Amino acid sequence: MRSMVEPGSQAEQVGRLILAGFVVVALPSLPLGAYLIYPFAILTTWFHEMGHGLTALLVGQQFEQLMIYADGSGVANSLVANDASPFTRAAIAAGGPLAPSLVGAALILASAHQRLWRPALWIMAIAIFASVIVYVRSPVGYAVLPVTAAFLAVIAWKAPVGAARFTLQFLGVLGAMSMLRDFNYLFTEQAVIGGQNMLSDTGQIEAALFLPHWFWAAIILALSAGMIGASLKYALSDQRRLPPARKLPANVLQFKRAPGDKNRR
Repeated sequence: MRSMVEPGSQAEQVGRLILAGFVVVALPSLPLGAYLIYPFAILTTWFHEMGHGLTALLVGQQFEQLMIYADGSGVANSLVANDASPFTRAAIAAGGPLAPSLVGAALILASAHQRLWRPALWIMAIAIFASVIVYVRSPVGYAVLPVTAAFLAVIAWKAPVGAARFTLQFLGVLGAMSMLRDFNYLFTEQAVIGGQNMLSDTGQIEAALFLPHWFWAAIILALSAGMIGASLKYALSDQRRLPPARKLPANVLQFKRAPGDKNRR
């Protein structure tokens, strides 16, 4: 039976992304679904905490270690100089909640190009393995992250191209939708993480830059939505799939007839 959807078309891409979103949303409600989604929930925490740590490195500070707990929360410990500016501290705090959307947008963009499907999965697997060696210092991280990285490596190495693409889209949608999972956290000034009461990310930005935490939560959500929206617009664009216009040699004359010429005598 002939497929009603043309391979490589916008309709196919939309359908696959919708399927990935459905799996992300529905999987926890299915029998054993919570167990199947758990490694990927830990992966979104990894996105978040690595966002804090890598931002610290980018602004000239030190990334010490990453802790991930069984409930899916986590902490990135960074060594920040006493004389660091408030903007440096705010940037490190914002790097965490922005990271999952940034990674999700990048993976959605990569899913639009077949040549990037397997390399993107390899990069993810290698980055996770490297972080476990260098930064992760918690039993949950040691137990879950290497298995997740190995799974992504196997998909990149052996899986059919369709499975590689769907895995990439699944991870992209997972990262994109994490901003909804973190919605309440962003609008909370304090949170209990690892059994300790501490400032939330937006609470830390408020402490550094004084404007209320809910203002920074709205800014972070707007930036996240902008990144995801732009990546989806690109990935689903039909114009991107059209072949480039053929350029004629400079010495070829082109004659065009106006629409009304056929009625002229």
